[in-house]
Amino acid sequence: MSDNNLSSLEKKIIEILQSYPDASIPVPLLIEALGLSKKKGTRKIKSAVNRLKQLGHIRVSKGNLVRLNETTAGDKNIVKGKLDVTSHGDGYVIVEGRDQDIKIAQKNMSTALDGDIVTVKLLGYHRKSNKPLGKIESIEKRANTLFVGTLEEIAKNTFIIKTDSHSCRVDFFVEGDHLHEAKPGDKVSCTLIQWDDERGYPQAKIVQVLGKSGSNEANVLSILAEKQFQAAFPSEVEEFASNIPDEIPEQEIERRRDMRNEVVLTIDPADAQDFDDGLSIEVLNNGNYYLGVHIADVTHYMPRNTVLDEEAFNRGTSVYLVDRVIPMLPERLSNNMCSLRPREDKLAYSCFMEIAPNGKLVDYSIEETVIHSNERFVYDEVQEILDDKKSHPLETQLKTLQALANTLLEKRFQQGSIAFETPEPKFVLDDNGKPVDVIVKERLFAHKLIEECMLMANKTVARHVDSLRKKGGRTAKNDHPFLYRVHDKPDLEKLHNIRETAKPLGINFEVDGSISSKNINKLLKQVEDTSIEKIINGLMLRAMSKAEYSPKNIGHFGLGFSNYAHFTSPIRRYPDVIVHRLLKRYNAGSKEYTFTQLEHAGEHCSERERYAVEAERDSIKLKQVEYLSERLGETYRGTISGVTENGIYVLLDDIYCEGMIRVSDLKDDYYIYNPNLHCLVGRSKGKKFRLGDSINAKVTRTDLDKRQIDLVIADF
Repeated sequence: MSDNNLSSLEKKIIEILQSYPDASIPVPLLIEALGLSKKKGTRKIKSAVNRLKQLGHIRVSKGNLVRLNETTAGDKNIVKGKLDVTSHGDGYVIVEGRDQDIKIAQKNMSTALDGDIVTVKLLGYHRKSNKPLGKIESIEKRANTLFVGTLEEIAKNTFIIKTDSHSCRVDFFVEGDHLHEAKPGDKVSCTLIQWDDERGYPQAKIVQVLGKSGSNEANVLSILAEKQFQAAFPSEVEEFASNIPDEIPEQEIERRRDMRNEVVLTIDPADAQDFDDGLSIEVLNNGNYYLGVHIADVTHYMPRNTVLDEEAFNRGTSVYLVDRVIPMLPERLSNNMCSLRPREDKLAYSCFMEIAPNGKLVDYSIEETVIHSNERFVYDEVQEILDDKKSHPLETQLKTLQALANTLLEKRFQQGSIAFETPEPKFVLDDNGKPVDVIVKERLFAHKLIEECMLMANKTVARHVDSLRKKGGRTAKNDHPFLYRVHDKPDLEKLHNIRETAKPLGINFEVDGSISSKNINKLLKQVEDTSIEKIINGLMLRAMSKAEYSPKNIGHFGLGFSNYAHFTSPIRRYPDVIVHRLLKRYNAGSKEYTFTQLEHAGEHCSERERYAVEAERDSIKLKQVEYLSERLGETYRGTISGVTENGIYVLLDDIYCEGMIRVSDLKDDYYIYNPNLHCLVGRSKGKKFRLGDSINAKVTRTDLDKRQIDLVIADF
């Protein structure tokens, strides 16, 4: 399409959009970028934008967000990325450097499977959602993805794996010598051998028998396998861990700062075994706090490039399911040698911080230490001490930590941290893993106390590395590269959607060209203690960018920190292991990782974290479905958490479970979806179901395989 007939203003708009080819830019920002006055500029820009849209140069989405139309961009129509397949069978190709993933309809997926690296041809944009659409042209590299399903014998000695809907869009053929001793009716995990023609079955081999289909063990292990985790460690890793000496050599103690005569305490959940962090605290003569954050020294026991280290890297993180923990490290390390257990000498890596009464960091040091924890507290117990309901010999230390945490918390929110509060369900299980009760976890100040101390240490070590860099060389890749925990600004289009969602509820959410945490906190404050608090919090969390690990430091938007890293949990997070190694090496005046190695490690660890979070959510959803499967016909009070043309999503208040009322089950009228008001409206009677409305919902059906809960209105 020729640019010759475009006006100079239209050409300038195209140039700006070409500089940010994957961005959606609000019209007010275009006016500002072009140096136009607001009044005249708005009229001129709107006229130019409308013409460019008609000519097919640009696309305009809800909220007057303008972006380049990629189907006019020639050779950019072919891109390469990683395929992510949803439980509905559609796929999204994730391309580096693009804000939006490319949607692939099932008919355009060829023989590609989840995790494959593929080449995609861009076909255009979806008419309603404005999302890019594509077709897979070729498979560049197969992923070694685990798939989950039930083994079936469809004819004598002819077997297929009927895959779970969450796991794969196709079933697999299995030859007899690839059964791995599985029997029909077993839930199994498998990997692809080959698939060349989409008209036939892909061939697979069974990796692990997970248990009888439908059993609790099979259900839980299926979730892990779907997210590419396996519970058991390879034998060579267990052997390596078993050969690590228990005793701490005297010469190792001598070269460290000895903290064994200082009071150190840990605060953890009642059922925890992996104690990553301990605290020490005192008030100095000058009135400043002296906080010590003592972290398990995992890297002392886990040299780089050993089988233990490679397995920990591959896992990337521990996974916390409802009824078990899948650790990143073998139990001998995670629950024993590295864990800061009470009344035992332990090696630690400590961040000591002198903090003024106003919360300002005055001085710090990062040192290898040996500690001896005096007390293993649990959160409930600490809260009782802080509330003066219980006394304890270490009460002074806890009250001092409370005062410091209050100061740090207040300072953090003043400087731009976002105040999210999201409730979590907690299950009471019987001996067979079956849920007998569900309660919403209470967020105590004891939790915030630990959180503020950890945030301070994480921020301090990142700031320390920043200070090591040569003046003017802070962007140099070879000058003290580091692995940051980064969090980009939220998606502007999603914030516009939240504004439109909140508007019919009488809530004003200011979204202009700039994104500020102040406006987000203002919205969260407006809905605090209302029926829609959980809903708006949830929508805002989904609008947020995902926090990631990267050597490119863009700061942490959600926390409001310019420098931030993960230092405090190396037993359960591999990025913390990397950070410990980097800090030790830099302290010794040498190097450990290159910038490129940190890029690859950051991408891998970010992906493993996403999978772990998804597995944790799926295990919660599984137990919610199990719980309500025993309570069919019961009625619960709930809040409408989502409205679509297909029906209403309802969050059951007391047990924090979400189910769906299908529009076909609203029998008293014919309901029409009003997208502007985000509600369903009865055509004859005018009755409305709106976001945030309280209703009584009855449980009618559950599906364990799909992890779905069906509800109906109880009052009909």
